[in-house]
Amino acid sequence: MISPMFSHLLIPFIIAMVLAVTMGGSGTAPAFSAAYGANVIRKSLIPGLFGIMVFLGAIIAGKGTATTVGKDLLNPEMMSFTVVSIILFSVAVALLIANLAGIPQSTSQATVLAVVAPAIYFNDLNSHKLLFEIIPTWFILPVISFFISFLLGKYIYQPMRRKGYTMSRAKNVNLKPVWDTVIVIMSLYVAFTIGANNVANASGPIASMTANELNISIDENFILIMILATLIVAPSFGIGSSIFGHKIVKNTGKEIVLFGKFEAVLIAFVSASLLLLASLTKGIPTSLVQLNVAAIIGIGVAKLGARHIFKKTQVRRFFLMWVVAPMISFSLSLLLIWLADQNGLL
Repeated sequence: MISPMFSHLLIPFIIAMVLAVTMGGSGTAPAFSAAYGANVIRKSLIPGLFGIMVFLGAIIAGKGTATTVGKDLLNPEMMSFTVVSIILFSVAVALLIANLAGIPQSTSQATVLAVVAPAIYFNDLNSHKLLFEIIPTWFILPVISFFISFLLGKYIYQPMRRKGYTMSRAKNVNLKPVWDTVIVIMSLYVAFTIGANNVANASGPIASMTANELNISIDENFILIMILATLIVAPSFGIGSSIFGHKIVKNTGKEIVLFGKFEAVLIAFVSASLLLLASLTKGIPTSLVQLNVAAIIGIGVAKLGARHIFKKTQVRRFFLMWVVAPMISFSLSLLLIWLADQNGLL
């Protein structure tokens, strides 16, 4: 028979797995939309490859972001069973809405705002971390992603294309297997960075809660518990990819701009490198979805012009959902924290 303590912990772990399923659906787009758009990978292979690389990224490079989400925004001692369950449930609902709409969403922004809600309610928010590190990163990195991709597209890709050096030209047909391999490697690289950044959205709060519920030192045991939580949470990303991934990959990879393979490599490299930089330097939970779409738009503007790209309905829907989903996460988290407090559950 399961002890009361572990049955108590089971609920937030189940919610974390459900959240990971929704994050897997949303995260598949920035990882594999470029490869799918360039027609170099079958959709049936995407969930398995995605899940493996997410797991490796979380284990190898996920420490910093997990610490930020689990300890640096809200006092980790406040990460109780009820609070963590509310945080994860709120994020899962917001991301589920985005997934059903077929829009790749920022799991990091939804999670951060879900954590910020109880932090504000308890008057225990680390405002310096939020206002001077996390939020500026959210605005600055997509702009950098757009401009780097635009410049690469305009001043490197287009001249190479005119001179016949890109892989689309007949004389380079023998290089097709090489370029196909490169773009798949880039997609795997993106999935690795998702593991380094986004798995922490679930495993960070879970690690703090587990340490609190087991009455052990958070500082001494946080990383070990985070790794154990990751072993449970990360495989669910692959499940989410298989359930939701195809629709979102199709929206991002096919409906914004028709990719060539060289452009797909640029998009994957720029967006993933910026996310990995945020993960390894400051441990900032950052939206790879937005970095990826910014890079896609940058390449698209270089190819087709700004007017043509920004008129596309899909782009406008992306921007709308990026605002709505995090606010749903914040509002639902704040409401549920208030209700829990009113009913003596905190």
